[in-house]
Amino acid sequence: MSRQRRESTTPAQGRRGSRGRPARSVSAGAGGARLPDLSVRIAGLRLSTPVLLASGVAGYGEEMGEVVDLNRVGAIVTKTLTPEERAGNPPPRLFETPAGLMNNIGLANVGLEGFLAEVLPQLKRHRTRIVVSVGGFSLRDYEKVLASVDAAGGAHAFEINVSCPNVRAGGIHFGCSASRAARVVRALRPLTALPLLVKLTPNVTDIGSVAAACVSEGADGLTVANTYTALAVDLRTRRPRLGGVTGGLSGPAVKPLSLAKVWEVTSRVKAPVIACGGISTAEDALEYIVVGATAVQVGTACFRSFKTPELIVNGIIAYMKENSLSSLQELRGTMTLAPAE
Repeated sequence: MSRQRRESTTPAQGRRGSRGRPARSVSAGAGGARLPDLSVRIAGLRLSTPVLLASGVAGYGEEMGEVVDLNRVGAIVTKTLTPEERAGNPPPRLFETPAGLMNNIGLANVGLEGFLAEVLPQLKRHRTRIVVSVGGFSLRDYEKVLASVDAAGGAHAFEINVSCPNVRAGGIHFGCSASRAARVVRALRPLTALPLLVKLTPNVTDIGSVAAACVSEGADGLTVANTYTALAVDLRTRRPRLGGVTGGLSGPAVKPLSLAKVWEVTSRVKAPVIACGGISTAEDALEYIVVGATAVQVGTACFRSFKTPELIVNGIIAYMKENSLSSLQELRGTMTLAPAE
């Protein structure tokens, strides 16, 4: 039987920020002036800002804790966790394109045992929300990881990765089919009362159908979308640039594509959508919110500057002030179908 859904509450008062100091609030500015309300809610889970760190960017949080105030982002999405430790795919695993980044990491991670023993205790020190990305190569893998992390406590939500394009089995195998994606959600829903967010692949002809199938089985929200399958070739050697041949493309090049995917999903389902794809400025983030997203994830842009998430938060605040917006709800889903002049 499913446990009764519970609304996540703020961590105990007195917990200190990611760098040992009291966590700052984004609701008050200099001199105590009140700032616009940046908070959003996903299935009862309150995020202080709509800006999340995408899976794989912040590792497990500690990697960026010295250069980014993690308490100014709404949540950290961890690297995707599988039951067994994985070294990932053979190098080279990254290749920069003119307007993006290709990766073929292959779900490298510490494994469930290492995560529970070493990583989770460190994550619990952060004031920001922790979303654990769950992956696997079989339905049983997903069940084992989610149930174990849920029992250990410390996570605020789960992101179910059914869309990794860089493994030969599992992952995208589930996400490319509405029925298989729904099967994963159906199996996981009774195992936790925390929000379930399903990370969808854009490499399908009808992402709306996959989204609807996941929501019908109990998904609380959707992350739209993972990377786009891509190929780069070295003309001199006539060999692929990545060790795994193809990889996932992210960065500015995919933003118009992902905007369309978000619009397709938000037009189809009422569940909250977390947008992901080519977000490097506040304007990028706000465009996704206008299309209907509740929150956004920042990924590739962090490799250019680790300050990007904080700059985006600052830019959103400035835009809201300039346009007299008290909350992001006033902006969400306000796109009109008439083209801009």
